Amino acid sequence: MEALAVLLDLLGQERSHGWGATIETLVFLFWLASGTSYWVVSRVFGMPRSTVHRIVHRVTEEVVAIRHRVIHLPKTPEDLVAVTHGFVGLARHHAFGKAAGAIDGCHVRIKPPSGPDGHCYRDRKLFSSIILQAVCDHQGRFLDTYVGWPGSVHDSRVLRNSPLYRSPYPPPGHFILADGGYPCLQHPLPLLTPYKRPVRGVGAQRFNWHHSRARSIIERAFGMMKTRFRAIFLQALEVHHTFVPHVITACAILRILLLWGR
Repeated sequence: MEALAVLLDLLGQERSHGWGATIETLVFLFWLASGTSYWVVSRVFGMPRSTVHRIVHRVTEEVVAIRHRVIHLPKTPEDLVAVTHGFVGLARHHAFGKAAGAIDGCHVRIKPPSGPDGHCYRDRKLFSSIILQAVCDHQGRFLDTYVGWPGSVHDSRVLRNSPLYRSPYPPPGHFILADGGYPCLQHPLPLLTPYKRPVRGVGAQRFNWHHSRARSIIERAFGMMKTRFRAIFLQALEVHHTFVPHVITACAILRILLLWGR
């Protein structure tokens, strides 16, 4: 209930018409949590199916609109220091004292889009999907999200086309941890990746071990979001593929709000 109060406060929607902000937000949250059809939600709340469809789409857009108030990069030097110290603890080595985040991509299954471009959404597992790229801090809180590319696109290409790639973050001297699917870079975005396999030498093996301990927090962040919204992430989303990025972004925002409500 505390997380709901935080969400309603951030949305700031006082409706003098319709069903009211609280009921409409509950309809949206029920649909998101259950993954059921609009028809089932309409039966639960006693409202027309068309109304449920309209509410879900409108509230989703309202939640996405507050993205930058919930998901954002460290705002102060003190916030950045907390993140870097956290990654030292995860890695168990002071060599990672300039780690400012961990990045990875997550494939979200969708129903195969119709039309000539439908095959572009087929990923390496032969499912249709859309890619969520995210950066998280040492606690698994999302600092940046970028979603919408078809599942056939490589993670490195998604990164190159994301706003993060040419952003001023992280500050000079810092880096973001990434797995071997990304290039090891200094410019324009400093990425630190593990040694390529086969790993030779004790030093390289130890580096990869510490790197993996720190970087795996982004995998856990994805796992926690999938667990929270199982109906969305563990089956193919039954909505139009152009609406999927908004739903995914809303889930990422709500996950952070749930952490705030603890």
